[in-house]
Amino acid sequence: MKSPILNWIAVLLSTLCLGCATPAENPSNNDPSKYSLTTDVLWASPDSFDLTMDIYTPKSGKDRYPVLMIFHGGGWLINDKSIMDQAAKYFASNSEYVVCNVNYRLLGDQENTVTIDQIVEDTFGAVLWAQHNIHQYQGDPARVAITGDSAGAHLAAMVVNRGQNLSLQGYNTKTLSFSPSYLPLGTTPESLVQNGGIKVQAALLSYGAFDLYQRGFDGFETWRNPFWYMGGALPRGIFGSEISTNSHPELYRGVSPSHTVPSATERSLPPQLLTVGSVDTLTTPALVKDYLTKLQAAGHQVEYWEYADKRHAYLDSGHNRLLGVNFADDAPPALDVMIAFLDRVFYSSE
Repeated sequence: MKSPILNWIAVLLSTLCLGCATPAENPSNNDPSKYSLTTDVLWASPDSFDLTMDIYTPKSGKDRYPVLMIFHGGGWLINDKSIMDQAAKYFASNSEYVVCNVNYRLLGDQENTVTIDQIVEDTFGAVLWAQHNIHQYQGDPARVAITGDSAGAHLAAMVVNRGQNLSLQGYNTKTLSFSPSYLPLGTTPESLVQNGGIKVQAALLSYGAFDLYQRGFDGFETWRNPFWYMGGALPRGIFGSEISTNSHPELYRGVSPSHTVPSATERSLPPQLLTVGSVDTLTTPALVKDYLTKLQAAGHQVEYWEYADKRHAYLDSGHNRLLGVNFADDAPPALDVMIAFLDRVFYSSE
């Protein structure tokens, strides 16, 4: 079994693509004639930090389309929406969804002061923005799906599990609730809760990090995690230097999907698809299956797909010869499985 530091180095190589060229795109992977694209749409500016998304609208002639929101991976420390550009283009070229490829703050942003709960609040805010503005791009705000890979899958899962836990007080030991980075005019987190909170209709979670409570014990917040350095920040706790899993375990559990799955008798979650590579050494099939078991035990509708002989980050844009990660070869089969799942949720009755 690899040590944690070797696992992080492996995913670092797969993410950065050092010395790797991005091959020309296959027209079947990206057909710009099938969509219109609006880039860098400003959706919020928490603490004057601008957050944007790219929005793809199908050209097939319908009045309204379901919406798919993408949250990128990178260990909450590196990357931006561009790492999902090719996946977004594939969805836009091969399905009928308005696709939103989203930026959120990273831990190293704002002079290395961003906390993990603020990143969750950015994710919540992006979904709220879409639900109140996506009609301008022919999106149906009542039919929204979310997806993400690795850290992005964690954030998408937080929307699903904790979208009812909202408070203007923000995230602390008393409330364990979130104040979204974007709020529709005339609303408060409390008024949103009274109307059911943040709801989505489906979720696609690829090789997700579902337990930050346990990960806190695995060196993530220390020098053993090279993402801190690649993100231009010194290692620290994800809630700040004075907070740890030992001192405040409830804070870490509160941002861990594995610890926040509600019973279906309390609240039914939307249909979900969990995917993972069979030889992923970072978020292993065993870890993803553990989350699958928790969802099933709680009575929720969930599917599982394991991608044979694939490692971490197979959905990322580009090509990495060192690890054999190549979007053009590796991503389309997985994206086709995801599109088929979405179509069953949103189009099967048509």
